[in-house]
Amino acid sequence: MRMTIDIRPDFAALMAAEIAAGERAVTAAVREAGVGLKLGWRGQITGAGLGTRLANSIRSEVFPKAGVSLNAAAVVWSKAPVVIGAHDLGPLIRAKDGLWLAIPTPAAGKALGGRRITPAAWERKTGLRLRFVYRRAGPSLLVAPPGPRSSGTTAAPIFLLVPQVKLPKRLDLARDAEQAHEAVPGLIVANWREGSGI
Repeated sequence: MRMTIDIRPDFAALMAAEIAAGERAVTAAVREAGVGLKLGWRGQITGAGLGTRLANSIRSEVFPKAGVSLNAAAVVWSKAPVVIGAHDLGPLIRAKDGLWLAIPTPAAGKALGGRRITPAAWERKTGLRLRFVYRRAGPSLLVAPPGPRSSGTTAAPIFLLVPQVKLPKRLDLARDAEQAHEAVPGLIVANWREGSGI
């Protein structure tokens, strides 16, 4: 009696299994990098003293939304891109009309809803007219006239007037994005090994 044993591997099945493992590994790695970047950006924002509300505007999503793919991608973005971008780039802000930016002093208080108050809103709120004081050295001022509704007997500075202001750069989002991008190959390898049991 003669017996033949065929030990040739099923290459098609092996390739299909390896492609499936790769799809799982790539998708898991991209998801991990995206979540890591989101948390990194949120940490930067709270660390810069910009608050948890702004930090929570950072979101992430992985594509495809369902299933796995060798072409998986993660998108990390902010629901407040203008504010985040301003703190990331440190732009120069100029007055819209080309004249002055009004920066409230602590004496200005806040508008309704806790927003930053404007000169027009301050006048409506107090019933007082602000007076312009030009200064050659230092910012010009909008001052409240002395009287029973203002503090003291001299005009109180309510707003500083400047032609432009440079916001400090408080974030470095590109640094975290680059680190997340560089981490992806290692995360793919780690997830591939984990999935294969090596």
